Amino acid sequence: MFAQNNSRICFAFYDGTFNADALTIRDTTGGLSVNNIQSFYINVDAGNYKPLLDALLSYKQDHQLNDWLYYQLVRKTAQQISPKEKNYSRYTLYKWFLMVKSGYDARLALAGKKIIFYVYNNEDVSDIPSYTVNDKKYMCLNIHDYPGTDLTIQPAIPVDINVPGAINSFSYKVTSMPDFTPADYVEKDLQFTYRHKAYYFKIKLNPLIDSIFRNYPVVDFEYYFNIPLSKETYGSLIPLLKKNVDGMSIKKGVDYLMHFTRYAFLYENDDMNFGREKRLSPEETLFAQYSDCDDRAALFFYLVKEIYNLPMIAVLYPTHITMAVQFDKPMGKPVLYKGKAYSFCEPTPQPRDLKIGQVSASLKQVPYKVVYEYNP
Repeated sequence: MFAQNNSRICFAFYDGTFNADALTIRDTTGGLSVNNIQSFYINVDAGNYKPLLDALLSYKQDHQLNDWLYYQLVRKTAQQISPKEKNYSRYTLYKWFLMVKSGYDARLALAGKKIIFYVYNNEDVSDIPSYTVNDKKYMCLNIHDYPGTDLTIQPAIPVDINVPGAINSFSYKVTSMPDFTPADYVEKDLQFTYRHKAYYFKIKLNPLIDSIFRNYPVVDFEYYFNIPLSKETYGSLIPLLKKNVDGMSIKKGVDYLMHFTRYAFLYENDDMNFGREKRLSPEETLFAQYSDCDDRAALFFYLVKEIYNLPMIAVLYPTHITMAVQFDKPMGKPVLYKGKAYSFCEPTPQPRDLKIGQVSASLKQVPYKVVYEYNP
């Protein structure tokens, strides 16, 4: 059975509108098998896919999309061509085709009646399945569509299709955010008390942040610590924080930011909140109803980096993560790392209201490791 697709694609994508000719090809819509997937590729590859691909790559360049954001564009494009809810396999095949034609080393595999979508990635990603071939690691991009699936019990059989030019690795690193349409933002009220004075904030947040990072995996600490705020959110928070700490010493200002991160948000651990480990970017933490120590550490790091740009380390215990900052003179018992002295700055609520240089009593004898070092 074949389907003809010759309409135009047009949809809003963050700060712009993506507009392109759809694929004008015949594609197989038969059952899942290696032969049918290979036939799909032959048919689509023989069609007039170039205008759509050029439009995608131009949009990526014009809007400076990182790989993760570009993949969101590809997902939405595939949804326009073949809606996920009508034919999941075909939707996945279009995603794969557009990614490999965009130069990414992406692969398909079959696990029973499931189609598994992998991409070459050489980063530290810990919570999604992967497989290695010729010393190259391939991460599963669509495991979230098969909740509860264990690919070690039901191994995926690779589908061997050689696509010329599909050699690039995929990165989860997000170094810039789109300039969302200002009208898409909502306002969130935050407040906390510092030294008997109440501080109030009205932060602009974009609900699209949740959809961008909904399936974002647990990445290296450096990656999610450094995901920037979007323009409107940044403008509604950072200048106000700078104004509030103006006139304070650096240590008092960092103490203020530590208490803001600690008490302006509700705490809940990830198992209760998401049912799994999930690290939130700074903007996600601002948006979320609840957050845990991973999320507070990232937000505190981002705020101190933006306002004071001080050297910092992330200190990981078996069940907790906290931050330590390098000042001119350390406070309390310092953390010594690579010949430098850092002072604990606990951004997560504790039984006691810890000062700079103090660590929770339950952690004083617990071994830790430094998992991220920031030097301006």
